[in-house]
Amino acid sequence: MDDASRSSVKEGDECIFCLIVEGKRDAAVVYEDDAMMVFMDKYPISNGHTLVIPKRHHTTILDMESRDVGMLFALVHRVAKAVVSALNAQGFSIAQNNGKVAHQVVPHVHVHIVPRFIDEERGRWPSRRTATMDELRSVAERIRQHLLNNTNTMDVELITD
Repeated sequence: MDDASRSSVKEGDECIFCLIVEGKRDAAVVYEDDAMMVFMDKYPISNGHTLVIPKRHHTTILDMESRDVGMLFALVHRVAKAVVSALNAQGFSIAQNNGKVAHQVVPHVHVHIVPRFIDEERGRWPSRRTATMDELRSVAERIRQHLLNNTNTMDVELITD
């Protein structure tokens, strides 16, 4: 990464997501292009919990250009469809936190896509757990296949009432 890309990272700090982008940390990658990366959350709230990040380091969404925010959320839309289809989810949550008081744990812009299932306790977040890399890679492959099929329709319908 060039200096401009890491401008929001303090000297001596290492951003875990930048290390993943640089290939210095392992991740179950679903998708990658020149500007964005999608990978599985190592501590998923539910099976299929996916993260979408810009490769360039930005601490919060306010640090990004509007055009780049649009590209990020266009990809979130595509990935959410693939996650829902691959996992037969009945719903999903999207979260994007900015700043410590908003519970942003990793100071690099990221969007959570969390599939939700009818058997969950309604209105409550399931507890996070640590997933194995084998589990994450298996789910990533399922999502990748749905993403690559690039279908505009989903195999399942969301429960809306």
